[in-house]
This record gives sequence, structure tokens and C-alpha cells, in this order.
Amino acid sequence: MSQRSVEINIIDRKLKVACPIGQESALLNAAAELTKRLTKTSNCKSISSPEQAILMTALNLTNELLATQNKLKAEQQDNKAKIALLQSTIEQAIVSTSKKQA
Repeated sequence: MSQRSVEINIIDRKLKVACPIGQESALLNAAAELTKRLTKTSNCKSISSPEQAILMTALNLTNELLATQNKLKAEQQDNKAKIALLQSTIEQAIVSTSKKQA
């Protein structure tokens, strides 16, 4: 896949990042979200250095990612159960219809 260099800005620091063509806006949105979160974390009085702000932001993002993955897994299991129930109901209806016609 072809890539191009995109300049992003994270807390007033400009970086050039390789990005797949067509994903530039997603990268810019991610950089904006990261800047927003870093700024919010940096404003906490208990954060004393940029490195600490980066680590806390990374930890918060990882926690959100894991929570979202767990929620998705639970929803997938729920959907599988619903599909199994629907299949069973359809099969029972087909068998019932077949018996009535015979």
C-alpha cells in the first residue's frame, strides 16, 4: 500500500508521519484527539512532567480500548445466542409446517 508523509501537530510539536494514502484525515483526527487528551491530563495538578502526562494518557487510552474490546466481545456472544435462537425458531417452524402439509 502506498504511503505519504503527513505533518501532524501534537501539543505544539510538529511531526512528519508516514501514513497510508486515504488515511490522512483519520491520522489528523487521531492527532487532534491525542492533543486534547494530553492537554487535559497535563492540566492535572498531580502530573509533574510531560513524560508523566504521556504515560497517564496512554494508560487511560489503553483502559478505554480494553473496556471497549470486552464490551464488543460480550455483544458478539449475545448476538451469537440470538442468532442461534432465531435459527432454532425457524427450524421448528419449518418442521411444524412440513408436518401439517404431510
